[in-house]
Amino acid sequence: MNTEKFNHFLSQISKDPISVIDASISLDNYYPIAISSKNKELLSFDISSSTEWETYLKSFLKKINAEVAFGGYLEKRNIYDRSTYFKNQSKEKQRNIHLGIDLWCAEKTKVLAALDGELHSFKNNENYGDYGPTIILKHQIEKEVFYTLYGHLSLASIENLKIGDTVLQGNTIGYLGGSSVNGDYAPHLHFQIIRDLEDNFGDYPGVSSEENIAFYQKNCPNPNLLLKLVI
Repeated sequence: MNTEKFNHFLSQISKDPISVIDASISLDNYYPIAISSKNKELLSFDISSSTEWETYLKSFLKKINAEVAFGGYLEKRNIYDRSTYFKNQSKEKQRNIHLGIDLWCAEKTKVLAALDGELHSFKNNENYGDYGPTIILKHQIEKEVFYTLYGHLSLASIENLKIGDTVLQGNTIGYLGGSSVNGDYAPHLHFQIIRDLEDNFGDYPGVSSEENIAFYQKNCPNPNLLLKLVI
């Protein structure tokens, strides 16, 4: 199935928004946020500090009376400059284009399976600035196989898991981790759709360089085709 048809296929899986964090949080309490140079408020604090990030986000959410700040698909971000993990791996240029949607909210928030599927893999990606504890689910709808990735979880989220276990849409699969385990970020879920995992296990690039973005944009469709959040 070509990219355009697959994206349409994803958008038609559900007419209603699909929750990947605590479904008791109303969509009225979601608010879009830019984590890029477009957001001039980011100049007011040290973006390399997870503590200052968390303080900023709590203030942002309080100011707009919301519980979840979201966004980031194909957003070019300076935050990755703080970590050598995103810099000059082999001959690839700086990776700074985000391939998922982030949902910034409170630590220990429930993380939910987007769709029926099975546990493909899990891993604690411990590099500074990486995902930390991560779960990948495999889905097959009709004849289409694809994957969803849930990053920045708590350590407990990847304990006592069994590859191949069945999960149902809306099942709690984990909880958001704090900065000490999640790659040193303010608490949030990185949610990403992946067509071809390319033999990865418990991990997949969540950020692309400019030179590789054409491939990743096709392989990692916009998660909002499922989430249907109003931006």
